[in-house]
Amino acid sequence: MLSPVSVRRAGVSLTLCCTLLAGATACGGSGDDTASASAPSASSSADKQEKQKFAKTRFVANAGLAAGATYQWIVKPFRAGKFKKGAKGRKFSLVKAGLAGAFTYNRLKAATKNAQGDPTLAKAVAPLTSGIDALKDLPSKLRKGDGTDSVVNSFDDIIKDVKGAGSSAGAEVKDKVPSAGELSKG
Repeated sequence: MLSPVSVRRAGVSLTLCCTLLAGATACGGSGDDTASASAPSASSSADKQEKQKFAKTRFVANAGLAAGATYQWIVKPFRAGKFKKGAKGRKFSLVKAGLAGAFTYNRLKAATKNAQGDPTLAKAVAPLTSGIDALKDLPSKLRKGDGTDSVVNSFDDIIKDVKGAGSSAGAEVKDKVPSAGELSKG
């Protein structure tokens, strides 16, 4: 008969393995996506108008998910001291933060793409693209526990800048914490 402790350990191990696997697949890419994304597509003017019409809404949704993930799994645990050496649950917190960092990067890239559909929003977000691109390698640093202070501050600063840019363009961004399923899908 299995003891509750062994069942719990098996559950934690399985969850950790799934999280690592999901993070590896979310971060890995063949690079083909960028080539197809930059290629012009043959779409009707109605599709373009629809994309223009919902550009702010899509921007707010993606930026809100990025902000929620950053706060919930990066900033909040950092402030609680979960990333310090010797802290209970440090490794698991760092893995979750790494996944959240990859998710945040993905959603911010989507938000900047959405912003291109609205001229005012595109102008407000344009200066932030280099800062968002700089976040690309930071999730792996979080998972390893390297320089967590600067990494957390980088994520927090970019989120604040994106929120400010959205607000100045009439698209107020509010934190929306993604579910674990959304986080693992990227």
